[in-house]
Amino acid sequence: MFKNALRTFRFMGLLEGSSLLILLFIAMPLKYFFDFPEAVTMIGPIHGALFSLYILLTIYMTFVFKWPFRFSVGAVISAFLPFGNFILDKRLEQWQQLNTSAA
Repeated sequence: MFKNALRTFRFMGLLEGSSLLILLFIAMPLKYFFDFPEAVTMIGPIHGALFSLYILLTIYMTFVFKWPFRFSVGAVISAFLPFGNFILDKRLEQWQQLNTSAA
């Protein structure tokens, strides 16, 4: 069950990270350089919803699956950094492989 929850968390992290990159590198330049604020109006709420779900899923992983606190802190910090969720995903993949090989 933990493996499925971790897979879901990793997928959600990639979705949230992708929405952040779209917001920062596509929607914001469209708004400020090309006078097209509708891009941010469309992408902003989608990113906000994905971010909220990501934080809720981080809390779920922390308390229900007794996730290490450092992963929770890293997950929250990575949500604010461009490409942060992609780096976190690679580290979680390595951690998952380490735990499956040790078990």
